[in-house]
Amino acid sequence: MDVGEFELISDVTADLPAGDDVLLGVGDDAAVLRPAGDVVVTTDMLVDGIHFRQNWSPAFQIGRKAVAVNVSDVESMGAVPSAIVMALGLPAEAELDWVRELSAGVRDEAARAGVSLVGGDTARSGAVVITVTALGNLDGRAPVTRSGAREGDLVAVAGRLGWAGAGLTVLQRGFGSPKELVAEQQCPSVPYGQGRVASEAGATSMVDISDGLLADLGHVCAASGVGMDLATSNFELPEAIQRVSAATGVSPWNFILAGGEDHALAATFPAGTELPAGWRRVGVVTGSGEVTVDGERWEGPRGWTHFG
Repeated sequence: MDVGEFELISDVTADLPAGDDVLLGVGDDAAVLRPAGDVVVTTDMLVDGIHFRQNWSPAFQIGRKAVAVNVSDVESMGAVPSAIVMALGLPAEAELDWVRELSAGVRDEAARAGVSLVGGDTARSGAVVITVTALGNLDGRAPVTRSGAREGDLVAVAGRLGWAGAGLTVLQRGFGSPKELVAEQQCPSVPYGQGRVASEAGATSMVDISDGLLADLGHVCAASGVGMDLATSNFELPEAIQRVSAATGVSPWNFILAGGEDHALAATFPAGTELPAGWRRVGVVTGSGEVTVDGERWEGPRGWTHFG
């Protein structure tokens, strides 16, 4: 690939408008922002062969995913996503057309999320490595953390559950459909805007569902000193997931409860809260100290464990 760092950065940021809080974006040594209130900051790294595979995902979808998984963490704090910076490591054999498709995906998802790309860096590496740092504004509100859930609160979710995990199983088996599940594995449909909605509705805790619903709710329980009980009657079982279950012998509940990579949001709300549009109740906060399903300990997989 015969292209320089500045040309790459220019290609990624082409036609991407800057937000109102961006005083100085790409083109200087650093960006300058004027945030409205406290700032939420998060970062995630995507490594070829671990977080994505080029033979499974087009470059466009990989670029979208790099943005989506980071902005989802900002949403989970109840913040309004505002800006991202991206560092891109590329092997010598990377094709320029592939990089430009990746750039187009970054621009596309940034526009969907309403964020500005305000800076970046590139370097030679042994594999494709994409690191995105995302920022968001709290606009005078307190952050919604994992530690605020209280016994008696409602447990609710926004977004799709199980789709990405089922899509991964489809790809691992060498299939290409159901296409809607494969698409969710390639890039999740983050429920943009619902983090702020939950915060304004009084959410007591919130988390991004990246490791699986049971695993991530377990993080909330540990931080809050509570338990949760989920009711399977409150969940949808999409027809596409049922088809994958029938074809593979994997329980649909393994996908819904432990699939991971959906980047939906889960939150707790005080008892009696009228849940805002886009949110649906799935359970209740208990004092048990663990996440149970229909009152019983879940014996199936619980989700992704890093370095496990």
